[in-house]
Amino acid sequence: MKLITWNIQRGRGLNGNCSIERVVKDLQRIADFDVVCLQEVSAGYTDLAGSDGANQFMQLSRLLHGFTPVAGVATDVIGADGARMLFGNMIFSRFPVVQVLRHALPWPVDPQVMSMQRGALEATLDTPLGLLRVTTTHLEYFSLVQRQAQVEQLRDLHRYACLHAQVTRPGDHDNGPFCAVPRASQALLTGDFNFLPDSDEHLRLQAPFEEGVPAYRDAWTQSHPFQPHEPTVGLRDESNRPYTFDYIFASTDLAPRVRSVRVASELAGPDHQPVIIKLA
Repeated sequence: MKLITWNIQRGRGLNGNCSIERVVKDLQRIADFDVVCLQEVSAGYTDLAGSDGANQFMQLSRLLHGFTPVAGVATDVIGADGARMLFGNMIFSRFPVVQVLRHALPWPVDPQVMSMQRGALEATLDTPLGLLRVTTTHLEYFSLVQRQAQVEQLRDLHRYACLHAQVTRPGDHDNGPFCAVPRASQALLTGDFNFLPDSDEHLRLQAPFEEGVPAYRDAWTQSHPFQPHEPTVGLRDESNRPYTFDYIFASTDLAPRVRSVRVASELAGPDHQPVIIKLA
């Protein structure tokens, strides 16, 4: 299976205009993907550069035929005209989506910087590799305190899911929402993490758990041992040196199935580049 993760930055192109149609065409050009994880999907925002306020959650769902759309709105506020303004993540899957969980990440007070509510969108997929838990997220940019707290929450979410996967709970379909939906230990964590490969947050996210809970491993390192991360941000910003903020982490029980990881640096996007992983 192939998965792409991409911070589409509202579909903004080099000309500054936002186009979801262009985003979908770019995705289809770089890989015949089975799952795609997107960050910075918006609706209702007309004051952001290049945005016309269109509901991009709906646009993407309409354009990606044959995929189940899963939306995770992290920011939901009222606009000046009374309409909702939405900002968050999406997952699209060709495989059956067994369960969806939408997690609000911690937002501790940090009054010195701008910040927003962040979220993690989790979908358990029924894939040819077995049940697979895919989570996509977009961590805080300006606040280290908030980003560190969000890393800890991502670790907790993974730990609880793995412990759920180890037990058989009561509850069948006759019990409605109490039905025991299976959880998956095998997991991919994707997105724009807003930290560098040599940061404490990158190291902490991969720290070991107690016995029986597989740790996360950076899939780039798994696929390219002893090679520095290829940059995913700022490739076409002449005023800045390119760097890496976008990652795919695989649980250690899934890591042996990683066949390749690459950055689609050929796309002429204004900011982030997609990252593609192949599993077999």
